[in-house]
Amino acid sequence: MAAILQLKPITDVPDHRRASANPRDPVFFQSPYAFYDRLHATNPTFFWEEYGHWCFAGFRDVSALLRDKRFGREILHVATREELGMPEPKAHTAAFDLTEQHSLLNLEPPGHTRLRTLVNRAFVSRHVEQLRPRIVKLANEMIDGFEGQDSVDLIKALAAPIPAIIIAEMIGLPAESAPKLLAWSNRMVAMYMFGVSHETELDADSAAAEFMGYLREAIAERRKQPREDLLSHMLTSDRNGDVLSDDEVMSTAILLLNAGHEATVHTTGNGVKSILESGLDPATLFSSDEQTEATVEECLRFDAPLHLFTRYALSDLEYEGLKLRKGDVVGLMLGAANRDPKRFANANTFDPFRTDGANVSFGAGIHFCIGAPLARIELQVAFSELFRRLPKLRLAEAPQYNDVYHFHGLERLMVSWR
Repeated sequence: MAAILQLKPITDVPDHRRASANPRDPVFFQSPYAFYDRLHATNPTFFWEEYGHWCFAGFRDVSALLRDKRFGREILHVATREELGMPEPKAHTAAFDLTEQHSLLNLEPPGHTRLRTLVNRAFVSRHVEQLRPRIVKLANEMIDGFEGQDSVDLIKALAAPIPAIIIAEMIGLPAESAPKLLAWSNRMVAMYMFGVSHETELDADSAAAEFMGYLREAIAERRKQPREDLLSHMLTSDRNGDVLSDDEVMSTAILLLNAGHEATVHTTGNGVKSILESGLDPATLFSSDEQTEATVEECLRFDAPLHLFTRYALSDLEYEGLKLRKGDVVGLMLGAANRDPKRFANANTFDPFRTDGANVSFGAGIHFCIGAPLARIELQVAFSELFRRLPKLRLAEAPQYNDVYHFHGLERLMVSWR
């Protein structure tokens, strides 16, 4: 997810519409839900002081704005930097910026349509369902690797490797490259921290340069000898003379590799934590395919992996009485929307048997997560195999969340089962 910044200061906001919460405050990022509760009880459409832009916490508004074509992920296709007062790109983040230049997540039509059409086939439900046996095998191999121990960090031992290996193999990279890909991704994701430091920017840029170097070699090899993988497909697809450049292929591959594991890793950790803290019997949560699917959806709702998704107003407009200028940023609070008491009964209760289940954790509209069908299968398999193999699983220490508010995930998840 690109770090979108409010370009023009907004000053004409009445005090009763303002709210303050420091995204870097450990009390906040360990559990932002108390803040969300206050918003839902007072004003779910508010001006977030620290970010300097308007935000929406209500489920109805977030769902609608994700689909509203008056807003977009990019702005320079409809305005100039000078018009918006946008600063020039930073020289020391040139490599990182290049990885995002052709990112499917940041493009608007027609560029978005072109790229999404190309890669969508690989992620449709009927195709990724064929990967389920591989995911089951991989999950059991991971559990085999630590079952004999007394305790383990489930993030490193299970949550992170499975989606990283699967997306790497889909793209056409060796499974052994997964740890390296994870390390690059984690360093790049640090760019989305609130108040990111110069040192972090340098490190993220270095990671992006290393990532691109690795992929350029893989792309050169595929041009010489294509295979049955997504990388070769992107390089060889030709629609009436329209082919992707190496930079477009590289940017798309990096997005798929990063986004292809990030949300799944966080949801696996957050979900296991939610299940264990709920006191519910895991055997009932995974008693059938239908109940397993419902449990996964409730994990996605209850403790979402992504909490803030930003978009630009593409023109001067009005939404529900709120006047916005061209270039203004709006923050769509996915984690808050999933806990909206106007939409969900007992919104702050983890209930895999609820009849009003839904969530916006994968977004909506044209930027709905392309990897959602794959992520759901990975989560269904990881949860069901883990609790089948280790029915006495329990928390070995209190879990702590990472200091990256947008990406809501655990630093580690220490569990035991004896």
